[in-house]
Amino acid sequence: MIMRDEFLWVEKYRPKTIEECILPEDTKKTFMSFLEKGEIPNLLLAGPPGIGKTTIAKALCNELGVDYYVINGSDEGRFLDTVRNQAKNFASTVSLSGTDAKHKVIIIDEADNTTHDVQLLLRANIETFYKNCRFIFTCNYRNRIVEPIQSRCSVIEFGITGKHKPAIASKFFKRLQTILDSEGIKSDPKVLAELINKHFPDWRRVLNECQRHASSGEIDSSILANFSDVHIQDLIKALKNKKFPEVRKWVVNSLDNDPSVLLRRLYDALFETLDGPSVAAAVLIIAKYQYQIAFVADQEINLLAAMTEIMVECEFK
Repeated sequence: MIMRDEFLWVEKYRPKTIEECILPEDTKKTFMSFLEKGEIPNLLLAGPPGIGKTTIAKALCNELGVDYYVINGSDEGRFLDTVRNQAKNFASTVSLSGTDAKHKVIIIDEADNTTHDVQLLLRANIETFYKNCRFIFTCNYRNRIVEPIQSRCSVIEFGITGKHKPAIASKFFKRLQTILDSEGIKSDPKVLAELINKHFPDWRRVLNECQRHASSGEIDSSILANFSDVHIQDLIKALKNKKFPEVRKWVVNSLDNDPSVLLRRLYDALFETLDGPSVAAAVLIIAKYQYQIAFVADQEINLLAAMTEIMVECEFK
């Protein structure tokens, strides 16, 4: 029987050590320093999705030989019960790992998806179990984490600046080719390069897309058609004709994409379809809702509000 973690490429090929992680050297050196000291502080890892925050947290725990427990903040239905029960029991007991590690570790993945009250409960747990357990929080948006947690953690920002992008993308390109070769999947190097550039730095998204398209035994240009110009043109047509039901349908059908990517694609397309003065208005509208992505509770409503405002305020050619 094939286990889930053996089937999913993101788990099967997840780096096991800090050195294997594809991140800027400064970031890796920070984690190597924890490894050299044999001690993990409470950490808040902030940065875009799929960049490797959870991966390097697990790698650090593995290399230190500490017991760790992962809780996903997106699992709203069970999260609070998990924190109050399983996590509490885990944190309050002595490690049986048989290593020199002083503490257990609880990784709260996607902590920015938890509520304010839940985060305050987690803050209390940091203090209650400090002698026996450390906490590593990961988040896409640091501003969604309450200050009492941030002040009790060492904050590490995961970002890849322009000067590091070519080298990091090149490393992932080589890693991706190795994975595809191991799986016996043919690929077009130009397509892989474009796919990486399209989703940079979301390595998880790239790998998931490749696995999803690998059933044919080849990764070709069809993988890039997932979000085609035709798809965007459907939206533009609905906006121009002020067909709100069609706009809403487009938003709902596109929610599996990153909202910021959706707005960026719309931004690129509008320059060719709007009258001159409306271009400036559209840019301001998109900038406003792009910023709000980090704060809103419901991305569908935020996206639909952006589309509605463009539909009402802008004149199309």
